[in-house]
Amino acid sequence: MDPKRQVKLNDGHFIPVLGFGTYAPLETAKSESQEVTQFAIEVGFRHIDCAHVYQNEEQVGQAIRSKIADGTVKTEDIFYTSKLWLISLRQELVRPALEKSLKTLQLDYVDLYIIHFPLPVKPGEELFPKDENGKLIPDSVDLCRTWEALEKCKDAGLTKSIGVSNFNHKQLQKILNKPGLKYKPVCNQVSSSAPLPPALHNLLLALETDVCLSSPPVHLTFVGQRILESRASVWTL
Repeated sequence: MDPKRQVKLNDGHFIPVLGFGTYAPLETAKSESQEVTQFAIEVGFRHIDCAHVYQNEEQVGQAIRSKIADGTVKTEDIFYTSKLWLISLRQELVRPALEKSLKTLQLDYVDLYIIHFPLPVKPGEELFPKDENGKLIPDSVDLCRTWEALEKCKDAGLTKSIGVSNFNHKQLQKILNKPGLKYKPVCNQVSSSAPLPPALHNLLLALETDVCLSSPPVHLTFVGQRILESRASVWTL
């Protein structure tokens, strides 16, 4: 599969069908994230998939900038995906979280910003805030308000497209039924290890919303088939 092949998202932007996922265990040397991402770009990957929770956006950003600096790619050749983590799902925390990622990456914008999981937890510096019993501390958040904040980030030019990840059909439908919806999610990134439930499959198909499949353990993202229909979606390796 040609990693440079693209498909059109429902907002008019184009996304490479094959993405390079940058997740690595925390014990992995940070320098490896930079080296491997540089190599991925050298061999043809143009879609780079990362997230705040991976804790390596600084190194991934360095890799991208180095390949731009040496002429391997131009800025517009790279499609960069980042993700909003659980601790930042409150409406007022969305833009600061994206701006923090942009500062870390030293980029002016990302191409795609998605809600990593529809699971709000207690805001703060801890990525996985837990109680005395070792359970995540939940937060009360209306994801429709989170989505409104994402729409504002898109309008501000901080991200070109917005989407979701790991949403079921009820969670996605809630966003779509929100009064005053301005932008539909362009994708729902899910694990390729489990089949899509029929209700979610049918909803995404009707909306022309792409399925981004995350393929463990190497975490390649493929904008794979547009839900088993004629139009392709996205894989992330």
